[in-house]
Formats: sequence, structure tokens, C-alpha cells
Amino acid sequence: MGSGRTLKFALCEVLQFAGLCVPLFIVMQRFAVIVAKVKTSAQPPGDGSTAYWLIVASSIAYVTTTALLVWVPLKYMVFVKKKFLIGRKKWRPVALVYVILSTLPCFAFLIASSEVQINNNIKHDTFTELPVSLVLFSLICIDVVERIRHCRLTGQGSDMERETDIPSAVLTHMEQVTPVTPVTPAVPGPAVPGPAAPGPAAPGQAQPTPAAPGATQIGDRNQNGAGARPETNGTVPGVPGPLRFLCASDARADVFVDSFMFWMDTVEMVRVAGHPLVYYSGWVFPIYIFSYLSCLRVVVMPHSPLLSSLGVALQDLPFFFVRIGLIAFFGFVTPLLYLMKNLLVCLAFVYFNFMTKLRVFNTERMFF
Repeated sequence: MGSGRTLKFALCEVLQFAGLCVPLFIVMQRFAVIVAKVKTSAQPPGDGSTAYWLIVASSIAYVTTTALLVWVPLKYMVFVKKKFLIGRKKWRPVALVYVILSTLPCFAFLIASSEVQINNNIKHDTFTELPVSLVLFSLICIDVVERIRHCRLTGQGSDMERETDIPSAVLTHMEQVTPVTPVTPAVPGPAVPGPAAPGPAAPGQAQPTPAAPGATQIGDRNQNGAGARPETNGTVPGVPGPLRFLCASDARADVFVDSFMFWMDTVEMVRVAGHPLVYYSGWVFPIYIFSYLSCLRVVVMPHSPLLSSLGVALQDLPFFFVRIGLIAFFGFVTPLLYLMKNLLVCLAFVYFNFMTKLRVFNTERMFF
């Protein structure tokens, strides 16, 4: 049992450290190639190889320094003195450090790569999709590992909804509800003999058990077919027979779906920056700046009440104006679907959280 936990712990740490280092190496190596080509093709030509190896050495030194001075001490504080960091808070320090140490330098060097080519009138970068996808994929992996590391990776899931902060829509407990019978007021009149009170049972005869209140009404309704309730034994009936596997659901698998869906809007916004018309223009600055701000949402715990307001303030509202500007200057380089998504999310957030509290919207007479 201990070896399995150690193996899972080592796997999670290796994945997170790889997510910290690999995007930095790829992005800075790509920037070094662009600088070397610019140096070589400049007038007079410079030493491109020296510039290349200087940038590569700087990236190695940066990763080594941040790993020894920030990453490792942070991990020690999280696992040894956990209450000091997250005992009373609803945030994730590992995700915050990753966004500052890895995502921010990667976006900065992506902007620098574009500016170097624009200023020298040279377009050497022919493949911009790999570094951008790698940066965001590493960020998604960090998010997934942070959410699933406390779960068992073998066997069936138990209490996964609580451990992964994923609400479950499965009904697991059902209780029988006793119907309320209206009480009829007594009317004066001739006495009607009622049912005899149970007396002592005769020898050899079983004593009748008194029925619970409402049992007669429930039995009559079930016999008549009205109000009958299926026997569930605490579970929700699924698809019977050989198609039962279609009802399979596990919160550990839902973590991956939820994490990727959480980042789809940011991924699309960063993808627009790779378009040739946009990449060699000044629009890369607002795109990468607001995309980085949207990445800060990962610092908050999943399904925190702050995510709604942070999503509108850091993503949907700025993305809406950026997409309007992109469509106005470059045409439909970004899908109209995401523009409508940003608009509807902002309007719904303002309406349901603020406008419905006004007196004109808070009346029971509406729609009657």
C-alpha cells in the first residue's frame, strides 16, 4: 500500500516538474532560433550561434534557479506544513507559482519573438502552434494533477465527488414520504361504532402489529396504481441488460473533461495570436496579456464561489472587447460563437446577480 502511494506521489511530482520545465525550454529555444536567424541575416551579419547558445544557457540557468529556490521549498511547505499555506484559504499555491514562473515567461518570450521579427522585417517563424499548445497543455496538466492527486488511481471511485470538488447529479438516498391526510372536523350526529380497540390475543394467536401512520393510505394508493413509487434500494435505476455499461460514470474521469472545458476559451484566444495577420501586428500584446490574466483563475479552488466573478472580470469581459477589435480589423479570425459566448455570459452574470435584486424584477406578480 505504501509503495503504491509513493509511486503515485512520484508520478505527480514528475509530471508537475515536467510541466514547469518543458514549456520554458521549448519557447526559449524557439526564441533563440529566431534571434540567431535575425543576427545571421542582418547587415552586417552577426554571430548567430553565440546568441543562440547564450539564450539556451540562460533558460537552463533560469529553470535551475527557480526549481531550487522556489519550487522545491514550496513543495516542502505544502506537504510538511500544509496548514501554513492552505489550511484557512481557498487557493492553490502550486498553481499560482506555476503561472508566475512558467506561464508568464513563456507568454513574454512569445511576444518578444513576434516583436523581433516585426522590427527586423523578417518572418522566420513558420510554426507557432507547438509552443502555444504546449504551454496551455502543461497548464491543464498542472490543474488535473492538483485535483486528482488526492484520489485513488486504482479500483472503483468512492467519495470522489468530495475529493475532486465535482458535484454529483446522482441520487444516492431516497426516503419514503408519508402523505398528509386532511383532517375532517367532527359533525354532531348519531354515534357510529368505530373499529374495536385491539385487545389481548387468544392463546396461539399472534398479536397484530399496529400500522404506522399513513400506511393504509400508501397501501391503497399503491394498489390502485396512483402514487406508486418504484423500489430503488438507495440507487437510481439505469439501463438494464447488456447496455448497462453506457451508464458508467466516474468523477476521476470527469476531472479531465472539466479541466479541458475550463480552458477552451483561453485556448481559442491564444490560437488567434498565431494567425499570420495577427501575429505580425501589435494585437499580440492585448491577446497574450488578457490570456495570461485569465490563467490566474486556476489559483482559486475548483467550484469556488469566486470563479463566477473572476471568470467575467478576467476572461469574458476583456475577451469580448478584444474579439470585437480583432473582427473589426482582421475579419472573422476568431469564431463568432466565442464572441456570443462572452457577451451572453457577461449579460447573464449582471442580470441574475444584480438586476434581479431590483424592485422592478423582484415581484411575484410577474408572469401571472
